[in-house]
Amino acid sequence: MSFPMIERIVTGHDGQGRAVIVSHGPLPNVKEIAAIAGTVFHEVWSTSGNPALIDNGLDPTVGALTLPPPAQGTRFRFVDIPPDTSEFLARGAAKMHEAFTQVGDANASTVRADSPHPLMHRTESIDYGVVIDGEMTLVLDDSEVALKPGSVVIQRGTNHAWANRSGRPCRMLFVLIDGVYDPAIARALQARTGKEAQ
Repeated sequence: MSFPMIERIVTGHDGQGRAVIVSHGPLPNVKEIAAIAGTVFHEVWSTSGNPALIDNGLDPTVGALTLPPPAQGTRFRFVDIPPDTSEFLARGAAKMHEAFTQVGDANASTVRADSPHPLMHRTESIDYGVVIDGEMTLVLDDSEVALKPGSVVIQRGTNHAWANRSGRPCRMLFVLIDGVYDPAIARALQARTGKEAQ
């Protein structure tokens, strides 16, 4: 199954301050993650700084793929996630350093021998994840939640994975917002993992 192409319309201002269309068409940055065949990142937009600068600047999605949002910024993307396979569940953990390196954040992977899923990872951000099409299972350290179209996950810097047990691809929409751990949570994470929260 393939999903429809994502159409993006970007607005801006002309020299007289009138609202204009700056670009209209397919996303310029769509990348399949080689280490996790079938996983496709569709980069829509990102901002850096807070408040976000409203300008007619260059497209922030062009360039290297990066998992977390920019410092004090946001990242908006769709991700197509293929069904888990027995091969991936058995041997996928060995590919996670490569996979997270490809998305610009090798340190995000938290997978260990006793992890509940090979894609366990964490970023220091608030992430809004919305199931658009298909089914997904949110996997945490001690629990799981089945998700369906319309389910929204508010991911607050926790260790997690997205497990697709449905037998068909799933498309999710993510908005990531740069954050900083509360000092008590940062200390608890450091005690649990033996390294500072990232």
